[in-house]
Amino acid sequence: MVKGILFVTGFGISVVGGISIVAYMNLFATGLSLMEFLFFLLSRPECYLLPIGMILVAFSIYLSGNPNPSFRDKE
Repeated sequence: MVKGILFVTGFGISVVGGISIVAYMNLFATGLSLMEFLFFLLSRPECYLLPIGMILVAFSIYLSGNPNPSFRDKE
């Protein structure tokens, strides 16, 4: 249950951060260089949501309650 909630929360946070980054890509049309764009992204707090959400998703996937998972039934 906790893994599912953590996964969905991380996914939602990643979506918000990714949409923000894609929306800010319109700044390339105004003449910003790649370095100026990256410095701008580092100055915006909502752009940090993408890596935070990805870390939450990865943590929820690798969070395991059983140290020795079995993938098959023993015959």
